[in-house]
Amino acid sequence: MVAKKEMRTFRSLGRILGASRQIQGPDPEKTRSLLNYTEKATFENLTVMIDCSRGGVLKQSSVFNMMRNCALMGINMVQLYTEDTYEMEGETFFGYLRGGYTRQELIHMDDYADALGIELVPCIQTLGHLGQMLQWPKYHIYRDTNEVLLANWDETYNLIERMITTISSPLRSKRIHIGLDEAAGVGEGRYRQIFGYEDPTRVFLHHLKRVQDICKRLDLKPMIWSDMLFTLANKNNSLAGYYDGGTPQLTDNLPPDIDLVYWDYYHTASESYANKIEQHRELGCPSPWVATAAWTWNRFWCALPFSFATIQASCQAAKLESKPNAQGVVGQNVKNMMITIWGDEGHECDMFSALPAMYYFADHGYTQDAEIDLDRLKNCFEGVCGAKFDDWIDQVMASDTPLTLKTHFAPNTSKYLLWEDPFLAHISPQYAMMNLETHYAEIAQTLSKMIDYNKETFPENERLRMAYLVAQVLTLKCHLHSRMTIAYRSGDRQELYDLTEGRLVDLQVAVDQLWKYHRSLWHKTNKPFGWEVVEMRYGGLRTRLLTMRDRILEYLEGVENWDRQQLQLQQNGGGALASSVSSQHSNGANSQNGAAAETYLTSSMRRGSWMDKNQQAERPTIPEFDTNREAMYEYAGCNLLMDYNRVSTPSRPG
Repeated sequence: MVAKKEMRTFRSLGRILGASRQIQGPDPEKTRSLLNYTEKATFENLTVMIDCSRGGVLKQSSVFNMMRNCALMGINMVQLYTEDTYEMEGETFFGYLRGGYTRQELIHMDDYADALGIELVPCIQTLGHLGQMLQWPKYHIYRDTNEVLLANWDETYNLIERMITTISSPLRSKRIHIGLDEAAGVGEGRYRQIFGYEDPTRVFLHHLKRVQDICKRLDLKPMIWSDMLFTLANKNNSLAGYYDGGTPQLTDNLPPDIDLVYWDYYHTASESYANKIEQHRELGCPSPWVATAAWTWNRFWCALPFSFATIQASCQAAKLESKPNAQGVVGQNVKNMMITIWGDEGHECDMFSALPAMYYFADHGYTQDAEIDLDRLKNCFEGVCGAKFDDWIDQVMASDTPLTLKTHFAPNTSKYLLWEDPFLAHISPQYAMMNLETHYAEIAQTLSKMIDYNKETFPENERLRMAYLVAQVLTLKCHLHSRMTIAYRSGDRQELYDLTEGRLVDLQVAVDQLWKYHRSLWHKTNKPFGWEVVEMRYGGLRTRLLTMRDRILEYLEGVENWDRQQLQLQQNGGGALASSVSSQHSNGANSQNGAAAETYLTSSMRRGSWMDKNQQAERPTIPEFDTNREAMYEYAGCNLLMDYNRVSTPSRPG
């Protein structure tokens, strides 16, 4: 590994901190084995890339914290993924109200990284993923599509040069990640209107060459995500077009001196990675970078078991020897590895929940073995990170399904259960046969013990409080709608009232506790910008719970008054109308005597009836409880990965 003396020192210090956990333990031999060791770096660079563009921009203090952990793990490179979250002079609407890093912040973070033996590398976008910028009128002239820059236009490259200069000049590194992934539609929007049709692969490669020329003038070595080279050639913008297609036949040659980063976060079999690495070599990149991931996106806590499975598979493939080249030379497939920590869907996740995955990844960088020493990893993690390894993995959320070679994603069960509309509950058939109330109650109880246990030894177990509060909410929220529906349809008003004024009220309190803690955690970790996205989700949930409670109480009052009215009409000779009262909607428990009903009716008539004339003929109902629910994904059960818009409402806006 290309590492400074400081990096080797900090990695060793991490081992010492791990051994310190065993000094007073029952097994002194274990302590000696942790302190007496020989290891050799497997890769030239171990990199962690942290998303600072999906709403949450890490505070400088949080970046320092993450860097300290990286150094003690032996990770020697950090990339902060910044689409538009860095300030560019004279460009007010570039990263407008997004909390971008200032030049001074970048300088301070680079100095801090350098002191730890870490190379801080800029990581931006220069084609796609720029919708945050392109939404503003000032930048409409740069648009090909809503997300993609207009290629083949000189003004675009003037802007890109300013972007690259702005992000790279405060840093020591001569590397730069220029992105270029997932630029679907390149050459298909305004480009076609202005320049006519051109093969998108040719447009992409021409754009890449021009951006590379900028980097060359600035003495920078660029790297790019490799997916577009495959998906464009295969005419398939999906992940299948990237992972399942063969080696692309490019219309133009790949520019020289471009490092390709093959990213794959989904496969749990090393063969998939080995095959795609070989395809990158056939494409003209003898040693591609390989990027795996800690599954932090679209969830509240890193999906650690699935992350371990994909990291293991990718690292196993990366350690293999390459096939002989034209001269018969055999080398190592991969020299540079990366772990990505993404924040898609609002950056709801605590990014520090990825620390176990980062350490697992780092240890793979110091052994040629296919597997790492998990026992040693646990000790070192606990010594370095100040949290109990098993607590962070075994109990938190319990959202992962059993891993098979066909499992290509980690479900985000706790997220979609939290944001599912409580009154419509349109996801509820997916988990109708599961006892999630007990499941999450047990998780909450266990997490509470983990947080309170041995706080001096494991102070960072406090970060489990977020997961604990989510579990508390789900204990109350799961199956509440179905219980209320049963009470409503059976005419058990007392049960419906008890659920409303008991469990529903408790749920409102629990949601408020979660919201306030999440807000506090966000502001300790991230800049304030971006929190409004998550907070509006909490606001929507809180409002829907309030509406749900009000509607049910109004119904209970209305149906009781309606029954009284029917009783009064019956007593006054309106038997025909009274006979329409359905016994299944009234258990009679709340009926009052005729005198009381007459008194109520007389007073309400003086006030003006509680219902208008059209309502008087119909018994009050709750349509949300009358409508049956259907499973959207019949055989999937809870094995789903869904975003906020899908679960917050069954309706599409507009």
